[in-house]
Amino acid sequence: MNAPAPARPSGVVARTAPPLSQLLDHTADAVAAVRAGRSLTEALAQCPAEARPGVQALSFHVLRRLGQAQAARAWLAPKAPPKALDALLLTALALLWPDGEVPYPDHTLVDHAVTVARQRLPASAGFVNAVLRRFVREQAAVLEVAQRTVAGRTNHPEWWVQRLQADWPSHWQSLLAANDRRPPMTLRVNTRRGSVEAYLARLGQAGLPGRAVGAHGVLLDAPCPVGRLPGFADGDVSVQDAAAQLAAPLLLAGASLPRGARVLDACAAPGGKTAHLLELADLDLLALDQDAARLSRVDDTLRRLRLQAATQVGDAGQPETWWDGRAFDAILLDAPCTASGIVRRHPDVRWLRRASDVTALAALQSRLLDALWPLLKPGGRMLYCTCSVFKAEGQAQVDAFLQRQSGALLSDTPASPGHLLPLPDNEAAAARHEPALDGDGFFYALLHKP
Repeated sequence: MNAPAPARPSGVVARTAPPLSQLLDHTADAVAAVRAGRSLTEALAQCPAEARPGVQALSFHVLRRLGQAQAARAWLAPKAPPKALDALLLTALALLWPDGEVPYPDHTLVDHAVTVARQRLPASAGFVNAVLRRFVREQAAVLEVAQRTVAGRTNHPEWWVQRLQADWPSHWQSLLAANDRRPPMTLRVNTRRGSVEAYLARLGQAGLPGRAVGAHGVLLDAPCPVGRLPGFADGDVSVQDAAAQLAAPLLLAGASLPRGARVLDACAAPGGKTAHLLELADLDLLALDQDAARLSRVDDTLRRLRLQAATQVGDAGQPETWWDGRAFDAILLDAPCTASGIVRRHPDVRWLRRASDVTALAALQSRLLDALWPLLKPGGRMLYCTCSVFKAEGQAQVDAFLQRQSGALLSDTPASPGHLLPLPDNEAAAARHEPALDGDGFFYALLHKP
């Protein structure tokens, strides 16, 4: 029996849907890869193209329910089966969870999961069938068992929950819930090529309604493949989260930079913020990244948008290996971080990170700040940002930097946004009397050098 691939967060629907058993098989492989420490993006790249949209959709759902599924499997089958079989069981249990989001009847999911088990390990088919049918029969009891562990209640590792509780005592539950919602699809209009209002009209003609958000953004009513976006291939528009769209205007705000100002985008890949800077101003911009493969994506983005910048492979924390000695008027440091603010877009992040990563990444961020500050001209500005909601990577990081660099000043014109939470009633936006962006979690601090 063939079952259609669900329409899920990717916004892509397969024209000819592979059988559900095939989707489950590839999804279990993706889940196993994440549990082994590989990113979901890397795992999906190994999936056949025709199955990838459906597998991504199912994988997103499973990873958002993985804590519950792990608790259920531990109760239903206390002795862990082989990893490949365990990943299949977790996949099926997460999809069977009674939240009404998966468009398959229970018996269909069970039958196709058993088919996959028979292909993977023929002797395991009866075991998988028994575990899944017991789950369907005893759902109420299993759901109660899942509530006994932090991961089962929240679908996040316990250390993650504890950090949110400490950092955001009034918001931690809302943040956990937000991570399990599908993210919106937000576009950034290339204002060198047209206005937001004009692009909204083009979207309307294409049957893709949306609304303006922020200064250059459009929030679509429903996600869609980028191939359907008017003018995407011609560089008229890009996909970029609303909170991420604040970076370029913040760095350019206040006393305007002169035409041709020398600007460094210190950790540039994949290039969204690089491009936005160039859409808004004529700059002598250097896009730096230590990963050559990821830096190539910056070049691709600039070509599509018909923008120009110098790109260079280099470690921002070791300027002596790449800097030519000419100081910068402005520096954007979008520092490596835990990505704890973009979990709704990357549900694997919560399972890949470890508590020790926060400390290690905070040390790296500190090193980058200290290494780049001397490269800034007197009177220059640096925008430090991370896509994290953890204060160790945001406010605490900047507070420590200001203690080390006594001359550095935190901007009040424009005011540094600080932490932006991925919540509809974002307090940081409300304090500035701005409409909610429905953006990802970010931290921004604009620093001035006297």
